[in-house]
Amino acid sequence: MSKNIIITGTSRGIGFELVHLFANQGHNVLALSRNAKPVSNLHFDNISSFAFDLCVEEDYQKVVEFVEAEWGHVDILINNAGAIVNKPFDKTTFQDFTRIYQTNVFGVSELTRTILPFIKPDGHVVTISSMGGIQGSMKFPGLSAYSSSKGAVITLVELLAEEYKDTGPQFNVLALGAVQTEMLEEAFPGYKAPTTAKEMASYIQNFALTGNQFYNGKVLQVSNSTP
Repeated sequence: MSKNIIITGTSRGIGFELVHLFANQGHNVLALSRNAKPVSNLHFDNISSFAFDLCVEEDYQKVVEFVEAEWGHVDILINNAGAIVNKPFDKTTFQDFTRIYQTNVFGVSELTRTILPFIKPDGHVVTISSMGGIQGSMKFPGLSAYSSSKGAVITLVELLAEEYKDTGPQFNVLALGAVQTEMLEEAFPGYKAPTTAKEMASYIQNFALTGNQFYNGKVLQVSNSTP
């Protein structure tokens, strides 16, 4: 049975691979990213995409209008989009922190709230966090804005799971270790991660489809390395 799935951050990396995986299984996908072109070029009948910026308030209404006109309901939301900055804390600016939190925390909150009226009681909201957001995990200097935002979004998801535990949907977080993506390469040039974007996307796909049968309000650490 095909599901209606919304994914953010789909122009490259894990998000781009997820769009392929779900579409190939016959699911309907709404692929959201600031640059819609890579997904627009895929020419799948069951993939829809348009330019969407988590930091632009008006863009959320476009998602509402699409769901109302095309689907009527949503089964899965994957909050995958993320922003990163790698610089020493004393060199970061107010604008750096604002930009990172707007995408990694405020955007997750706003899109989730926007989609909630449409998501089914047995639906699944999966938010992608990072091992850097896990208390007690190894921390990397230069990621004060990024990793702290990823910690914040974990707590947000735990709170949402509690608030909606009697009505659904289910909310879970995947805290990823290092994955070889363009974003990682930009933040840490030359670093080679043990996991490819496609491998991680395959894991996330399966978890999004089935994980809410077993988990709610949980943080799963998806890492075969430190980070």
